[in-house]
Amino acid sequence: MAMAQDVQVSVIAEASQMKKSSIAALQDDTRVFKINKNIQVLKVVFSNHYGFDVAGHLYLPANFDSAKKYSAVVISGPFGAVKEQASGLYAQELASRGFVTVAFDQSMTGQSSGERRDMASPDIFTEDFSAAVDFVSNLKFVDPEKIGAVGICGLSGMAITAGSNDVRIKAVVTSAMYDMSESISDHYKGEYYTDEQRLIVKKHLAAMRDAEAKSGGLIRGAHEIGVDAEGKAQTFATMFPDKLPDDANPVIKDFYGYYVGRAYHPRAINSNTSAWDSTAPYGFFNFRLMDNIKELAPRPLMLITGDKAHSRYFSEDVYQKAAEPKKLIVVKGATHVDLYDQMDKIPFDEIDGFFRANLK
Repeated sequence: MAMAQDVQVSVIAEASQMKKSSIAALQDDTRVFKINKNIQVLKVVFSNHYGFDVAGHLYLPANFDSAKKYSAVVISGPFGAVKEQASGLYAQELASRGFVTVAFDQSMTGQSSGERRDMASPDIFTEDFSAAVDFVSNLKFVDPEKIGAVGICGLSGMAITAGSNDVRIKAVVTSAMYDMSESISDHYKGEYYTDEQRLIVKKHLAAMRDAEAKSGGLIRGAHEIGVDAEGKAQTFATMFPDKLPDDANPVIKDFYGYYVGRAYHPRAINSNTSAWDSTAPYGFFNFRLMDNIKELAPRPLMLITGDKAHSRYFSEDVYQKAAEPKKLIVVKGATHVDLYDQMDKIPFDEIDGFFRANLK
């Protein structure tokens, strides 16, 4: 495949009207998916309204013309992943179909800023989507009335929440949806924690806050905390063991095969190098995502899940809660993780058509 003629970085940078942002050539490319050489990619940084510098990759369509006006899509996720993984793949594919796209690292993760690393926040991560819209809407070659958002896995709830309140987002797509506020505070399908178990988890989190206050540093731990038969909080310092047991849960095997196997990236929390800050669950116990989901309408929502995805119920529940216009796509034969990177399973034609129909 012949490499596309790159537009000079200075031309792209001069097209930005956002003061607290930068655009530079992409150095040390560490993306873990098959690269489309017809798509030019630039490194970008833009500030959100909490003062974090959000790091992203700007993808330009083939035969890009800075004099034209393009539709744009901002993309992030999964929870604990980086822009060099699934979000970058989605951004590259949509750029190949004519959209200007930005895949970005959530604040405090990847290459984005934050003195406290690997902390999670439903509020800040939602703000990151709006900051990405700040950035793309201020590119002179983007039509600010034609901007969509994609949330993958655990960033789906933030994409919907951002879209519910940020009217600049004209359409939202979620893929392999997880509602992290429900998953963290209620556990799987909201059926896990008894009142006693919930108190055990809260006492564990309080102990972790105290320990971090005394140490002045990060202590790693589980973002979804279990309670064992003896009433003890279950946590861990890395997302996965060095080697999975032969009888490991198929869902865990699926995640492991992606993050530790074919899509390993050293900056990704999920790639067996670390875990989240042990106090990360606090924000998701304190505040619930998507309380304003009905306010997304009349801007449309499309949810994508797999018929074999353990997370399927999240998409189905959100579909029931959302107002019209809405659409649910259940991909035959697809697991949750298949929707991260399996090109024969991700319904890009439907995503493309959805944005073309609604970003106009």
